[in-house]
Amino acid sequence: MPSLPRLVLAAAASAVLVGSLAACATTAPAPAETAGSPTPSVSAIGPTSTPTATSTAVAAGDLTCDTLIAADTLAQFEAQKWTSQQGAFAIGDVEYDDGIACTWGDFTVASGNVIIFGWAPIDADEATAARAALQAEGWRIEEGPDGDYLTEDPNQSLTLDENGYGMTYLFGDGWVTMADTKQNLLLIERPAS
Repeated sequence: MPSLPRLVLAAAASAVLVGSLAACATTAPAPAETAGSPTPSVSAIGPTSTPTATSTAVAAGDLTCDTLIAADTLAQFEAQKWTSQQGAFAIGDVEYDDGIACTWGDFTVASGNVIIFGWAPIDADEATAARAALQAEGWRIEEGPDGDYLTEDPNQSLTLDENGYGMTYLFGDGWVTMADTKQNLLLIERPAS
């Protein structure tokens, strides 16, 4: 028979294990904010209407993480000491070579406190296939004045905006944009055609 101290130790270890597993089963806590890098709020940095490509928009081939977003949004991120990491634009397993995906955050601290934006040119057949693939995975589709929004199931999303939308793609005429929330799509400056 085990000694009493061993039983106490085993009981304590079991309690810690159960507590850890219970913590894993709950919803993820909000990312911890650090003193130097609070998350800029969408309302503080976002425009009140949907931006459109204008004659001052950058050409698609010259697009960077700095030019994908509005100048005032960039200024807000820079004021927070946020930087970007550029990657390939993808929908599921399909990468779009001429697209761009940007993750903005303070990468000097370990945190999930980031904002994601992306843009890619897409032809009608590619858009149809991408929309069908997303819908097959449970993404919701909504029609809008600029195109079709495909939004991740909110129960599966890591980040939700004030209206309950998580990761969202907006399919327009010859292009697709993406952001970590539907609201953040408003911060994207699409390139000139």
